[in-house]
Amino acid sequence: MRRASGLPATMGLRGCPVLLLCLLALPGAAPDHRVPGSASHRCFCQVTGFLDDCTCDVETIDSFNNGQLFPKLRRLLERDYFRYYRVNLRKPCPFWHQESHCGLRDCAVRPCESGEVPPGLKFSEPSAARPACAGPGCHGRHGHAREGSGDGPGPGEGAGSTGTSSGESGAECEQAQRLGAVDGSLSAETQRAMLQWARHDDSSDSFCEADDETCPDAEYVDLLLNPERYTGYKGPDAWKIWNSIYEENCFKPQAIKRPLNPLGPGSADEGETFYRWLEGLCLEKRAFYKLISGLHASISVHLSARYLLHDTWAAPIWGPNVTEFQQRFDPVLTKGEGPRRLKNLYFIYLIELRAASKVLPYFERPGTSLFTGNATIDTETKDLLVEVLQAARAFPLHFDENSLFAGNKKEAAKLKEEFRLRFRNISRIMDCVGCIKCRLWGKLQTQGLGTALKILFSEKQIENLPESGPSYGFQLSRQETVAFLNAFGRIATSVYELERFRNILHDEL
Repeated sequence: MRRASGLPATMGLRGCPVLLLCLLALPGAAPDHRVPGSASHRCFCQVTGFLDDCTCDVETIDSFNNGQLFPKLRRLLERDYFRYYRVNLRKPCPFWHQESHCGLRDCAVRPCESGEVPPGLKFSEPSAARPACAGPGCHGRHGHAREGSGDGPGPGEGAGSTGTSSGESGAECEQAQRLGAVDGSLSAETQRAMLQWARHDDSSDSFCEADDETCPDAEYVDLLLNPERYTGYKGPDAWKIWNSIYEENCFKPQAIKRPLNPLGPGSADEGETFYRWLEGLCLEKRAFYKLISGLHASISVHLSARYLLHDTWAAPIWGPNVTEFQQRFDPVLTKGEGPRRLKNLYFIYLIELRAASKVLPYFERPGTSLFTGNATIDTETKDLLVEVLQAARAFPLHFDENSLFAGNKKEAAKLKEEFRLRFRNISRIMDCVGCIKCRLWGKLQTQGLGTALKILFSEKQIENLPESGPSYGFQLSRQETVAFLNAFGRIATSVYELERFRNILHDEL
């Protein structure tokens, strides 16, 4: 296992938050039986009122998300620009030897065939923006799509990932380098802008380690045909992922025991001790833990909402599993953890909502387009995106990101850098996930949350963007844009699904 100077075992110099729906086999889950008593009251009675470290309440978020934002966001994510995500699902785990991958049918992902990818997404990125591939398998940095274009995926469906061998990858990598020569027909201004975008990806504002999109191992995936849902991936392999995230990347000393950790020794007062320690942390470190816990909770909601209820090869039936939901969030079954997890879900919602409101000026610029090759559809997609971001900006009780990394500038800068490195490291842990579909959604949501943080801490650069021309101060690649909006969509979906579970539990009383 590699160890970076001054960082814990799974802390390289790269990573960011995360999680995957399938990893969620939470400890202490009860057998599959109905939980007696007022289940609706138990699961939700403590998830109400104002949130810690915020000026917003749960009820305001529910009303805003379910009635105003979520319907628009869901329509946006069905558009071609946002449904296709380019990702490398073959990168080796950088921290421990991966014995095997999940062989379950629902863990598989079928990438798009070449002919299924919309041409505008495949061929619109200028080759000058693409850095040369690095090493076997091309597991290096990715190039930026230019402003006003995209390099995204095409339609596909879930069934079994395919790809090239490492030998083929090397040959194709060399070809990619040759094809990456600067196009002499481009204007000098455009060439300078593209070089700036390529350098920008290695700048210090990145909270995630993104895949190199230019090499053969990176494939397009249709997110609508490979949805995040229950896969059956659980047990020690899944726990190991979460344990690495929580135990080695969340500022927690080894002496403090995390409640309900399936890989650690349990004790009667571990929850009380843990939360006493957590409350004693500075706001930034406390927020870090809440983001991870909130993303974890969101994935738990997805798993419970799209559970395999009846399995047949011909037509499996997916739907809400109330028992699964109770096992993960009922305070009795989770020793009080469930309501805390759900409140952290609302916390991460506020963080990503704030980022959506902050990035509006970037996408309102005339030069920023969402290119797929169909001018009419592209205009409609951008208009819908701006509408979603304007709705986010209209929310009355935003999280105040200025409360983070305040105080002594030197200490604040040091803490922010440690915060960023830990997030980057978590993104690397995603390559250790054995379930391929879980890996897909973990990488996307990790990158999406990392992009949200990048936006929040780039406020001045966004405010100073010129109305036209290259945006030297702030730039999002297509991959970042797709990841951010889809990650926010996952969190918004979780908030929406909570209302459905609340109604189901109420009806069952």
